[in-house]
Amino acid sequence: MADHDDLSTDSAPPWDEAPAERDENTADIFGDAPAPVPVSRPVVQDPPPETGDAYTVLARKYRPRTFEDLIGQEAMVRTLANAFATGRIAHAFMLTGVRGVGKTTTARLLARALNYETDTVKGPSVDLTTEGYHCRAIIEGRHMDVLELDAASRTKVDEMRELLDGVRYAPVEARYKVYIIDEVHMLSTAAFNALLKTLEEPPPHAKFIFATTEIRKVPVTILSRTQRFDLRRVEPDVLVKHFDRISAKEGARIEMDALALIARAAEGSVRDGLSLLDQAIVQTDRGATVSAAVVRDMLGLADRGQTIALFENVMAGKTKDALEGFRALWGFGADPAVVMLDVLDHCHGAAVSKALGPDALSMPKEQAARLAAIGAHTSAGTLSRLWQMLLKAHEEVRRAPDAMAAAEMALIRLCYAADLPGPEEALKALRDGQPPGGLGGGGPSGGAIGGGAGGATASIQAPMTLAAPGAQAMPVLASFDDVMALIAAKRDIGLRLDVEQYVRPISFRPGAITFEAAPGAPGNLAGRLVRFLKEHTGQPWLVAAEGGGGAESLMERQKREEREALEAIKADPFVASVLAAFPGAEIVEIRKILTPEAPPLEPDEEEG
Repeated sequence: MADHDDLSTDSAPPWDEAPAERDENTADIFGDAPAPVPVSRPVVQDPPPETGDAYTVLARKYRPRTFEDLIGQEAMVRTLANAFATGRIAHAFMLTGVRGVGKTTTARLLARALNYETDTVKGPSVDLTTEGYHCRAIIEGRHMDVLELDAASRTKVDEMRELLDGVRYAPVEARYKVYIIDEVHMLSTAAFNALLKTLEEPPPHAKFIFATTEIRKVPVTILSRTQRFDLRRVEPDVLVKHFDRISAKEGARIEMDALALIARAAEGSVRDGLSLLDQAIVQTDRGATVSAAVVRDMLGLADRGQTIALFENVMAGKTKDALEGFRALWGFGADPAVVMLDVLDHCHGAAVSKALGPDALSMPKEQAARLAAIGAHTSAGTLSRLWQMLLKAHEEVRRAPDAMAAAEMALIRLCYAADLPGPEEALKALRDGQPPGGLGGGGPSGGAIGGGAGGATASIQAPMTLAAPGAQAMPVLASFDDVMALIAAKRDIGLRLDVEQYVRPISFRPGAITFEAAPGAPGNLAGRLVRFLKEHTGQPWLVAAEGGGGAESLMERQKREEREALEAIKADPFVASVLAAFPGAEIVEIRKILTPEAPPLEPDEEEG
């Protein structure tokens, strides 16, 4: 009975009993007992941050999962929605755009949309809010009917033929067999030729989606057989809002000015911007706010306020202040090429604010007001000339072996040129009787040579020279007729014919000629006239071609006078009667017969 009592159901079976807990302070066959560990009071700590293995970068974590998540591509989504609604779905799509704008993501979304299927939806749809039967497999890249490959690693024709051998077979699970070929411009010519035949006569169950950043390298024969979508660069203000939403989801605090710097550096690429945002979040301690100064240091950018001050010194011709400001930026680690790019951007901003007002600039009001003030006090011609010089300066700084030295030389040249008078100021000075080179303080003594229609201006400033003893005196030109007489006297037949035919005088002043160029005028007419007058008068001349308002050219006046003389002769009663008496007769030429004057009579002859 005792044994029976031991097997009662009240006690658990031996195999279900918990093993006896081992005493850690006792010895065992593996050695002596370990030394006792002092028990310390637990300390409450923050949860450890995510390890590098578990962390997913923002560009992948916030990759769009629906077409509504695509930012800045509303036109493409609208076109696809209309195509799906009407059933006019192309067999091949070409997605092109800059890096990081969403080409591969759009291709995957398009593959999901083509094969979208739920309990209620049985056809292609751009509404991917509800996950379909095939969506998860396509997202994870394991769907049998959606093949995604990189053309950079499969450029050979044999690999393309091997891929296309499976096109003729129907899909296994989905509605369409979708081929996504990224960087399609990397395919060889033979591979493109192998692909061309399939694109000409594709099976109804196959769809092709191509993505490329170099659309010009894709053969025209391929482009003509695809439906092309140009994915636009995302505007900075749209990027700023997008980055702000992601920062809030990540629990990061970033100033709006810092986000604006990141959006500007991204240059329209969402992926590049998210990578920079990922880098900016870890610039400060957890919970601290990432300031614009921190992001500026991270990107190697110069302070925008300091670059505007640099641009102000350049426009004022203050070479010393401009160089000192640039060296201060260099000391803070700013890239000279980036500084020149900022100055170029400020020149554009000043010109835009001059035309549209400061509200047209996407920057803080205080900075926009400073650029607007520069544009208000600077002519459009000066800003245009400075823009061209800045383009050349930026290229020089990028290619120079010493970028800092190249930037300083460019700033010296810009300050020197900004202090010079423009053609309109020089012309006004000549009209007021002032020397054309007397404006601008530290400007040079001579202007640029140019000519032709469309507002061209030409001027040459020559140093004053003393005439040698017995040298012939230079002619003094008091009117435009004197200019023509000088050209005729020097037998410059080509210049004389061009001036007579194309120059419509507007105003004349000793040292300055303004004219309207007749249609067909040579582009170098003003320059040729300047060189001729300087050579034969020994004085500086400014010749400007303006848009309109000129009188007749000499040839036009001569032809008008001939027409008027012909009409006057035809109106004569005798000539009219002769023409009526001889039908078909024409007046071919009009000649003036000079009658010799009678010699004066001698006194003796008068008395007789």
